[in-house]
Amino acid sequence: MGDLPEKFLERMQLLLGEEYEAFLRCFDGQRQYGLRVNTAKITPEEFEKIVPFHLKKIPWVSEGYFYDREDAPARHPFYAAGLYYLQEPSAMTPASRLRTRPGEKVLDLCAAPGGKATALGAGLRGEGLLVANDINTARGRALLRNLELFGISNSLVANEPPHILAEKFPEYFDKIMVDAPCSGEGMFRKNPAVAESWKEKGPDYFSALQKEIVLHAADMLKPGGQMFYSTCTFAPEENERIMTHLLANRPEMELIPMEEWEGFSEGITEFQGEHFHESCRLCRRIWPHHMAGEGHFLALLQKKAGTAEEPLEEAVSVSSGASGKPKKRKKQSGQQAPKGKPWWAQVKGLTAEQRKALEEFFVHISLPIDAARIDVRGEKLYYVPDASLSEMRLHFHRNGVYLGDLKKKRFEPAQPFALILSPDTCDRVIRLAQGDERTESYLRGESFPVTKEDGVQGSGWYLVTVEGYPLGFGKAAGAVLKNKYPAGWRKT
Repeated sequence: MGDLPEKFLERMQLLLGEEYEAFLRCFDGQRQYGLRVNTAKITPEEFEKIVPFHLKKIPWVSEGYFYDREDAPARHPFYAAGLYYLQEPSAMTPASRLRTRPGEKVLDLCAAPGGKATALGAGLRGEGLLVANDINTARGRALLRNLELFGISNSLVANEPPHILAEKFPEYFDKIMVDAPCSGEGMFRKNPAVAESWKEKGPDYFSALQKEIVLHAADMLKPGGQMFYSTCTFAPEENERIMTHLLANRPEMELIPMEEWEGFSEGITEFQGEHFHESCRLCRRIWPHHMAGEGHFLALLQKKAGTAEEPLEEAVSVSSGASGKPKKRKKQSGQQAPKGKPWWAQVKGLTAEQRKALEEFFVHISLPIDAARIDVRGEKLYYVPDASLSEMRLHFHRNGVYLGDLKKKRFEPAQPFALILSPDTCDRVIRLAQGDERTESYLRGESFPVTKEDGVQGSGWYLVTVEGYPLGFGKAAGAVLKNKYPAGWRKT
């Protein structure tokens, strides 16, 4: 225990009492490795039938599995197809207790690198909106990549501090996840380097940030909506103290019970003379000496109904003007083009040549596309979850799905677009098996020979799949499939 901060150990002894020795012994144990199935693409039952790993169910997360480190799932083609996310088992718990439903508006306020955001987005099934935000630009790019891999088509990947989002989205979201930045005490076993950073920025530093974050989050929640607060730390000042602060300053918020599991422990209501809100008993703690996972704190809250001052559907039409004060935007007319007219004929600002290029590609795609949600930015085309979001003066990495680029006389589809497709929505598909050498060749960016038996019906763009799940695009030219897998995604 010499590598752990002395102040941390002293507090843990006071916090755990007779369980302290058992807690210390867990640091000599092996960390657990977990993956969470992307239920938007495959069911856990289907996944078990095709995956070659040594899996064991995580009992408190329905789509979660333990795996052996030797399985190296990050190297398998199914990872490139977005069939699962590699995530520490305890960290899967918050999203499993804040279940999302199609059509909801959902915010993950501190979302990078995307473990919880991908789970929340999968539950939406492409309907509604997921705003996945992170203030750190570099971490935001990693977040975007993971959402793209998962095929989340209805996300806005934002890069704003919480107070700016609170100005833009008052009482707007049905569900909010706050996996708050914290001192990371629960990760000391998994990543010993975190213990060193704790000495510089400990619980008191993060507690001040968390108090601010949760108030802004509560202000963005609809009456009747649910919010989940989690940390990967044991410190009461980052957990029960934050909940007490929130309940005192936002009396419309209340802690509520979450789905239980026998390994969970109750939140505390007093520590070293400091008293916390009585309802903190409804919070749950994950202790590594009780469960096969790292330390975590969990709290599920709800905003009491009847506190809205105006119809909630108006909230999305608010945008900040130059003065910083909200201003109302006129709602879109919703006028539709004549029935039967293809979407590329309805999008304004395209040339006849560009429309023809889109027609030549999208005649092979059977996705229902609403022309009002097409956002054209120069040569680039995006399919956005809500067109009004693009006008909100937000800093963001991506709004919606990057469909591709309009080049001279042709359309070049983008990698994120491939990952929302399937053999059911694209009629030009090359089906590879997980053991096919060409699967690995494709992921390395190499071209390879194809025949009619592979499904090639002439030259043009094809969706390349592994066991029917999308990997990316290729372009057939004669008997060769030219590889279009992005250079930055390729295996080395």
